[in-house]
Amino acid sequence: MHFTDAKGILTGSGGHFGMNIYRGCTHGCIYCDSRSKCYQFTHPFEDIEVKQNAPELLEKALRSKRKKCMIGTGSMSDPYMHCEEELLLTRKCLEIILGNGFGLAIQTKSDRILRDIDLLDEINRSAKCVVQMTLTTYDDELCKILEPNVCNTKRRIEVLEEFDKRGIPTVVWMTPILPFINDTEENITAILNECARVHVKGVIDFGMGLTLREGDREYYYAALDKHFPGLKEKYISRYGNAYEISSPNARELRKVFKKICKENGMLSDPDECFKFMDELPDRYTQMSFFDM
Repeated sequence: MHFTDAKGILTGSGGHFGMNIYRGCTHGCIYCDSRSKCYQFTHPFEDIEVKQNAPELLEKALRSKRKKCMIGTGSMSDPYMHCEEELLLTRKCLEIILGNGFGLAIQTKSDRILRDIDLLDEINRSAKCVVQMTLTTYDDELCKILEPNVCNTKRRIEVLEEFDKRGIPTVVWMTPILPFINDTEENITAILNECARVHVKGVIDFGMGLTLREGDREYYYAALDKHFPGLKEKYISRYGNAYEISSPNARELRKVFKKICKENGMLSDPDECFKFMDELPDRYTQMSFFDM
């Protein structure tokens, strides 16, 4: 872990802005796209870059905005990695979002988010909060291999249930689905049935597969050699150096996915899910008297 002073914290324009308080990750997921060389990491991925001035930058940025909107975080680096337990930077940023009347869409794999459930509840009451959780693998033993340094899927579902009890809407990222590993109807059905039980608003899937590019691909293949001997060769033979890797079962799995989501009233189109997460209720988007 190392510390840096960032020049800015928010990215985006219009009605949607995102932030990443940290760069890198310690969760160790074997498929992580954020490892890709295109993101130009100049340090080891597990050597977390901490934007120590993130709260100050966020406070300044939000005070300068004339219109309230949703602030997203967690797309590139999990805001609840191990270091957050001591640094509390995510919590400080949540307090600033609440204090300035903005909404929040936050994505994680970690049950550490429960530490801030009261604060997230306040944001949802005063504006809007959407909690996003990644679920890829229902089987706990397989989950330990694919996502080794973070709580398993069963625990994440318990987290979703706690937010449901508070009336805080949730969205699940059911991605990536790894060919020949977790691309089974049994896995997809088990995850979606649990999503329905805890009243998830929507489920995001990008075609039942994963993406591989330079940096990410090498790490993923090394993990295949370690845990699934011979599978790397099967990938190379079938997919070559393709960026988008679809499961051979993608069509059938998508039918199951759409059917269960429709039956349970869960959004299943990514654009619809993003629209829901980006929208702040009208009463919170109006300019205040002091902004005019």
